[in-house]
Amino acid sequence: MTRRSMLASAGATLAGGALLLRGNVAHAQSAPSAPVRRAPAPTRRDWLVPGMPGRDYRPVIVPNGTKLPWKIVGGVKVFHMVAEEVEHEFAPGIKANCWGYNGQVHGPTIEVVEGDRVRFYVTNRLPAPTTVHWHGLILPNGMDGVGGLNQKSIAPGETYLYEFTIRQHGTGMYHSHHDEMTQMALGMVGLFIMHPRRPVGPRVDRDFALLMHEWKVEPGARRPDPNEMTDFNLLTFNAKAFPGTEPLVVQQGERVRIRMGNLSAMDHHPIHLHGYHFRITETDAGPIPASAQWPETTVLVPVGSTRSIEFVADAPGDWAMHCHMTHHLMNQMGHDLPVVIGVNPGGLDAKVRTLLPGYMTMGQTGMGDMAEMGMPVPKNSIPMVGAKGKYDYITMGGMFTVVKVRERLTGDGDPGWYDNPPGTQSVAATSEELSRDGIDVNAVPRAEPASPGGHHKHG
Repeated sequence: MTRRSMLASAGATLAGGALLLRGNVAHAQSAPSAPVRRAPAPTRRDWLVPGMPGRDYRPVIVPNGTKLPWKIVGGVKVFHMVAEEVEHEFAPGIKANCWGYNGQVHGPTIEVVEGDRVRFYVTNRLPAPTTVHWHGLILPNGMDGVGGLNQKSIAPGETYLYEFTIRQHGTGMYHSHHDEMTQMALGMVGLFIMHPRRPVGPRVDRDFALLMHEWKVEPGARRPDPNEMTDFNLLTFNAKAFPGTEPLVVQQGERVRIRMGNLSAMDHHPIHLHGYHFRITETDAGPIPASAQWPETTVLVPVGSTRSIEFVADAPGDWAMHCHMTHHLMNQMGHDLPVVIGVNPGGLDAKVRTLLPGYMTMGQTGMGDMAEMGMPVPKNSIPMVGAKGKYDYITMGGMFTVVKVRERLTGDGDPGWYDNPPGTQSVAATSEELSRDGIDVNAVPRAEPASPGGHHKHG
């Protein structure tokens, strides 16, 4: 090899290396922003014409909530979700900077019909990557939305496409599946309602949808704490804590379905409805056969699950519905307080006021009067319990709402408080009534043994 030929060969090698390097660089730069994907087009059309509200299904009612709009392109329902920061009000007096979708916390409810072909564009306007997992849906593995496992996470500024056919009916959910602990704790969750293409059984007149969640928002803080593991202080239906929850309004005689999903971080919720016996008709995997349903008054909704209940609203009134874990009925101020039940402060208050003007010992008889006293609370917080009711303060907070059943409705708005018919409401007993029935309020009847071997412990 001559020197000229060696240089020529080396130059060709270097040039080839440079070209190879440029090729590698170009490939590395393009990979993150141009996901190499295309969902394989079905070999044959496996979906039906888009289901339409009113014609194919009765839309759900989402108290305090919203729905994701859609349009039809070539027989496919097309949605656009935008993950972004959202300022959210949990109840009058408390707001926080959360993460949600399309300006909402929780995200808007998605409503489709079995057999629909759906296409979701997801734009990430957050400062962190994200994905969307379609919780409980039967779909291709590559559409399941687990970051790193099924897809690349969606980087800030990117828009990803999910597309699949709805192959089931029932109540599903959606949520971020990238850094779940943080992103779900900040509000990146929502409901995914799938109506049957051919409904069977009695048709419901009112179809409500509620999503449960739990949060830690310190008084005065402006951001939910995603690192909290056990001590949550805001428990919500559709991201609202009582007294911020809207009532579920029903006309007497209507058949009612209430769908409930739970995307709380740690807690299951036993939801109790007053005044009714209902049946659990669906889990997140679909309908329960009628032969396997039984009457209930409380339905346990585990974390990561949905349940649907149905009943005929045959009893008018204002009926409470709430989680039966009592600490889930408190708002922020109900946590980390000392136990002072039964304490007699004596002259303590006067002594403390010399150092702390306005001091008053509270809680000796419970916390029911706290809200009614109108005492000031820290900035961006609300009292532990309480909202003004028709007759008195309602000493509830958190995961509490009201099912309002009326003989006649003039609209879908809140009909106000129920007027109990005369003689059907508990009131203070009169002296004539006490005398008539031989009741002496100063003589406490002793409880009787309730078992053959039972006996009184005292006396």
